[in-house]
Amino acid sequence: MPRTASTPTPAAPTAASRVVIETIAPTVDGGRYPIKRIAGDCVAVTADIFADAHDAIAAVVRHRHAGDASRGAAAWSETGMRRLRNDRWAAEFTVDTLGTHEFIVGAWIDDFATWREAVRARHATHRVTDRDLQDGAVVVRDALARADRDDAVWLDARARGLETPGPIDARVAAGLDDALRARMARIPPHHGVATSAPHRVHVERPRARFGAWYEMFPRSAGTDATRSATFAEAAARLPDIVAMGFDVVYLPPIHPIGTTDRKGRGGHRPAAAGDPGSPWAIGGPAGGHFAIEPGLGTLTDFDRFVASARDLGLEVALDLAFHCSPDHPYVREHPEWFPRRADGTLRRGENPPKRYDDICPFQFDGSSAPELYAELHRIVAFWIERGVRIFRVDNPHTKPFAFWEWLLAAVRRDHPDVVFLAEAFTRPKVMLRLAKLGFSQSYTYFLWRHSKLELTSHLEELGAAPTREYLRPNLFVNTPDVLPTCLQTGGRPAFEIRLVLGATLGASYGMYSGFELCENEATPGREEYEHSEKFEYRVRDWNQPGHIKPLVTALNRIRRAHPALQTDASLRFHETDDDAVICYSKVSADRRDIVCAAVVLDPRRACTVTIEVPRKAWGIAADRALIADDLLDHTSAVWPGTHLTVTIDPAVRPAVLWRITSAELPLDRSRRKALQ
Repeated sequence: MPRTASTPTPAAPTAASRVVIETIAPTVDGGRYPIKRIAGDCVAVTADIFADAHDAIAAVVRHRHAGDASRGAAAWSETGMRRLRNDRWAAEFTVDTLGTHEFIVGAWIDDFATWREAVRARHATHRVTDRDLQDGAVVVRDALARADRDDAVWLDARARGLETPGPIDARVAAGLDDALRARMARIPPHHGVATSAPHRVHVERPRARFGAWYEMFPRSAGTDATRSATFAEAAARLPDIVAMGFDVVYLPPIHPIGTTDRKGRGGHRPAAAGDPGSPWAIGGPAGGHFAIEPGLGTLTDFDRFVASARDLGLEVALDLAFHCSPDHPYVREHPEWFPRRADGTLRRGENPPKRYDDICPFQFDGSSAPELYAELHRIVAFWIERGVRIFRVDNPHTKPFAFWEWLLAAVRRDHPDVVFLAEAFTRPKVMLRLAKLGFSQSYTYFLWRHSKLELTSHLEELGAAPTREYLRPNLFVNTPDVLPTCLQTGGRPAFEIRLVLGATLGASYGMYSGFELCENEATPGREEYEHSEKFEYRVRDWNQPGHIKPLVTALNRIRRAHPALQTDASLRFHETDDDAVICYSKVSADRRDIVCAAVVLDPRRACTVTIEVPRKAWGIAADRALIADDLLDHTSAVWPGTHLTVTIDPAVRPAVLWRITSAELPLDRSRRKALQ
C-alpha cells in the first residue's frame, strides 16, 4: 500500500538481541503444560539458536525448582549448551527433587568467541595485525566490570599482554589460550541476551513410572459368600499378593454404599436382600467419602490394613470416585451441588452407553463450584493423612478439565509424592488432555489391542514425541468392568499371553484379582464378567488348579531385576516373518541392560518364526557374539547373526524373554560358521 501523509512512520526497533531461539524441546503444547520426569532423571534440552551474520553465539540452559523462586537469581543453576549441527543446540540437566522445575534457554552474541575465531582464521594465513590483538584486549577489558575480583585481576593482565607490542605469534597464542577462553566463558554477558519463556518439568517419584498393580475387592477376601469380609480378612490376602511380586494393592471404593436404586447381582435391579450393591454408589446412613463401609470395619481397621501393607512393602491405592449415591449426606446437606431434571429429581450418572441409576453426578459449574472444589480437595487430603499416596481416579473424563488441573496442582503443592492414575477409557484427545493436566499415569486402549499391528501402532503412538513427554501408560490386563474377548475364548494360554505383554510392554501394568486364576466366565455377548464382583461377594480358592501364579511371580521378579523393563522410553519393535508373533526390546538408560521378548499372539497354535536381531539398535557390532540368556527357563544361547529362528508353543509357554549381552571377545569367521 503506498504511503500517504496520514500513514504513520513505523517506530524504529528498540535495541534487542540479534539471537533467535526457536523450536525448544522437550515441551508440551509450546510450554502450556509441563513435561514429566522422575527424580534423578536427566532432562535433555535442544533448541534452534542462530543469529544474523557470522558472529559466534553462546547459549545456556538455566534451571531451578519452582519452590526456590523467592531466592531470585540465586536459585538458578546454569548449564552451557553445545552446538550440534544446522544451528541445533543441546544441553542436559538433572532433576533430583520432587515438584515443579523450570528451565529457560538463554543465548547471546559472544564477542570474545567471535574475536577468537577471527584471529584463529587470520593466524592460519599469517594475517594477524597488532590492531587485531588490541581489539581482543578491548573485549577482555569490557568484561572486567562483570568479573569477580580474582578474575578481574587475571583478565586485566591478559589484556595488557595482548595490547603490549611484542612477537605476534606469542601474543596470538596467549589470546587463543584455553585458560583465557574458560575465564571469559564464566563472565555473564551484558547486552543482547535473548531468553525463552520458562518451560516446566513436573518431577515425580519412581512409582509414577514403574510398578505392578493388583486390584482387589477387600469385601471378597473372606470365606463366607453371604457377607462382607473385613479389612482384617483382607490383610490376610496381602502376603500372597506380595509373594507374586506386586508393588501396589488397589482398592475400589471402601465407603458406605447407598440403598436407593441399589443394583443387584449382574447389575440388575431391584437388588435382592443381602446384595451388597456397587462400591461406586458412595454414601448412605453410615456416611460418605470420609467414612468406611461398616461391613469392612472402621477407620482404625483401615489404618491397620495400610500399616500391614506397608510392612510387607506394598503401597495402598484408593479409588477416587467423585459422585454420590442418592443417599449420600451431601445430597441432603448441599443440594446445590447436584444437577436436577425438570421435575426436580436428581440426575443420574451416565458414561454412554452405560447409565448408573445408583449414582448422582456433581454439578461442577455455577456459583457453588468453589465450595464443591474445596470439599473434594478436603477428601483427598483426608486420605493422604491416613497414609494413602496413590489414587486411581474413576471416570475423570466426566469432570471438567479445569477442575483436575486445579485439584492436582493443589494436592501436589503440599504432597508432591502423590501419584494419580486416570481411568481414561475415553476418546483419544480427552485421554491425552487429562495426562497433560497432571495425571501421573493413564489407562490406555491396550485392553482392546490384540493383533501385532494393533499393539505395535498403539504403543508406538504412545511412545512418540510429544506424547511420551507427558503420558505414562498403565497396561491393565483386565478390570472389573472389562473381560476382553480374547480371555473369554483363549483359555490359560490367552491369560499368559496378555500377562507377558502387559508386564513387559509397560513399565506399569496391573491386573484385577481372579486373572491369576484364569477366570473367564462372561456375560454372553459382552466383555463383562458373568458373576461380577461389583455386585456380589466372591469367595475363591487362590491356589486352585490351573492358576498362573508362578508366571506372574517370575515376571514381576524379572521386572524388578531389569532396569530396561522399568521404563517405556526405549521400547522398540522388531520384524518377524509371522504376524502371529510380536517381537520387541527395551534398553536401560545406561544401555547396560537389554531385554528382548518374542510373544505368540495366537493362543491356539505353535509358531516357528524368524525374528530380527537388531544389533545396531542394541549397540552390538556385527562381528561380536551376542549372548541371549532366557530369563524364564534359565538357559543361554549364542546368536552370531542378524536373524534368529525360534519355535514358541503357547501350550507350553507363550513367550521367550531374553537378556541380551555381548561376548567379550569377537567371534572369528570359523567360530561364527560353526555356530550358524
